Amino acid sequence: MLAPIFHAWERHLASVTKDRVVRPFEWGEAWMEDGLGPGRVAGTGEAAVRAWVGDVMRDSQAFFSAPPTSDYVLTAASPEAAAKGDGGTLTFPSAFTSPHPENNIVHARWFPAKGHEALPPEQRKAVVVMPQWNAGPGDHIGLAQLLARFGISALRLSKPYHDVRMPPELTRADYIVSANIVRTVQVCRQTVLDARRAVAWLHQQGFGSIGLLGTSLGSCLSLLTGVHEPLVKAMALNHVSPWFADVVWRGLSTKHVRAGLDGHITLETLRELWAPISPWSYLDLLAGKSALMVYAKYDLTFPVDLSLMLINECRRRGLPVETGVLPCGHYSTGNAPFKFYDAYLLISYLRRTL
Repeated sequence: MLAPIFHAWERHLASVTKDRVVRPFEWGEAWMEDGLGPGRVAGTGEAAVRAWVGDVMRDSQAFFSAPPTSDYVLTAASPEAAAKGDGGTLTFPSAFTSPHPENNIVHARWFPAKGHEALPPEQRKAVVVMPQWNAGPGDHIGLAQLLARFGISALRLSKPYHDVRMPPELTRADYIVSANIVRTVQVCRQTVLDARRAVAWLHQQGFGSIGLLGTSLGSCLSLLTGVHEPLVKAMALNHVSPWFADVVWRGLSTKHVRAGLDGHITLETLRELWAPISPWSYLDLLAGKSALMVYAKYDLTFPVDLSLMLINECRRRGLPVETGVLPCGHYSTGNAPFKFYDAYLLISYLRRTL
């Protein structure tokens, strides 16, 4: 009885955004060569991309490896903001060099838990927070502050091509999810490399128990980070799917991306070519990690059958995964009272497992 009500609400919330652009389909061969991981392969089109993806999947550890850096700069917040728990803004170079200079500097807001310096390293908890696709600079700040209030320091990461990292040619973070096949893989990969450098910084600050909290696209990329980063102990994954391609193909939020893909590629081929950024590819690496997977009962962006497929496969493999169910949809998760219940699920899990 409630499904039609929530589905109508979800469609209304999704319709508020008016600046979605249908961009042309591209294989994106120019994005295959970057000096990291597999280099450019011979040829063009699907065959070249398929060969490149094959190289990636033969060694995902190398593909998602982030060389260390010492170029971290923490800029203090204003006295007024610091009095409210704002620890300032951390910046550092991305391990991936994109064609857009503003995108190559990572920005993260720092919210340290009060008194964390007095604790021994094994009791010092911190989380890298990765918000949803097209999150604004203020999104998830409240969640980061709440984490800090409950004793978990939070580093809120701005993903590639978002807010201060967005070049003037964009009004939305289109380059991280688009009808350009290889660019989508590489920019999602850039997020993982950025998150791993963020984790390394937390480790340098003496945090002995580090986790990840990701929402929607941030959830997918948190899982990819967590399974490739040994320092990550636990992952709170808010909205989940086994395949990147299926969410784009079927989701309410990505209809404009699907419009660019239609007539150029099938779902089966897209799933294969986006295997490097799909959680299903790395489920074996979840062994030994702790993860919470939250899904929304009336989600039209991350279809519920996909979420259940991922969760059931984790259970079938005996992986240490906990689950949470929100009685709402994808967009409505950000509205009261659902956002409070969601925060409770995520924070209580991280407090218990870190």
